[in-house]
Amino acid sequence: MPPVIGITCSHELENNRYFIPIAYVNALVAAGACPVLLPPMDTRLIIRFNFLQGVVFSGGNDVDPVHFGEEPIPGNGEVSPDRDVFELALARMCLRENIPFLAICRGMQVVNIAAGGDIYQDIHTQAAKVLKHMQQSPRWHASHGVEVKQSSLVQKAYGGKLTRVNSFHHQAVRQVAPGFQVVATSQDGLVEAIESPEHPFAVGVQWHPEAMWQRHPEHLGPFKALARAAGKGTASRN
Repeated sequence: MPPVIGITCSHELENNRYFIPIAYVNALVAAGACPVLLPPMDTRLIIRFNFLQGVVFSGGNDVDPVHFGEEPIPGNGEVSPDRDVFELALARMCLRENIPFLAICRGMQVVNIAAGGDIYQDIHTQAAKVLKHMQQSPRWHASHGVEVKQSSLVQKAYGGKLTRVNSFHHQAVRQVAPGFQVVATSQDGLVEAIESPEHPFAVGVQWHPEAMWQRHPEHLGPFKALARAAGKGTASRN
């Protein structure tokens, strides 16, 4: 049986709906997993029904800085309060219960905050001499380079082939959470990937591999690695 992997949803307040780009679903299916959508809910329901073997924390709106002890600056954008609360609780649950996860863009920032780190609310006003991280090109296009730590889970997931990524963000990990380590950076020094050696598979990437893998097959690697980790977790619980 393929592992069941949840994908967190964006929350569109104006139209009162939850949604997710189909690219996340397609990537998980191609990796051999069964995707399910996760709107904000009580995480105790997830534990009670024990239906998840893995989680993808998806991209989306900015994170409310109240969750890392700051007031909003002018560069902080639209936030989704219910989504923030749910995903922070879900991230802590995954870390506590050893549920494998892949956290993408906003997702990496959420996980880092949940584990005790923080983020730049706006890299353009809070970080010095940054590259352009909100590209004006197709989502599949690799717009800047990254340096990846050897022997990291990210490096292994990509088979050593990762050199460039796409980029759609103005927030980024600042203080890395305890238990996590930086495993990829861009030329300007911004954190591009984190992972926890204390967890079976706890990986965050700042780029969007779900938008790249069909043209750049190596970007399916993180989803395959997540599916393998989720499958191992399923077998160990049976």
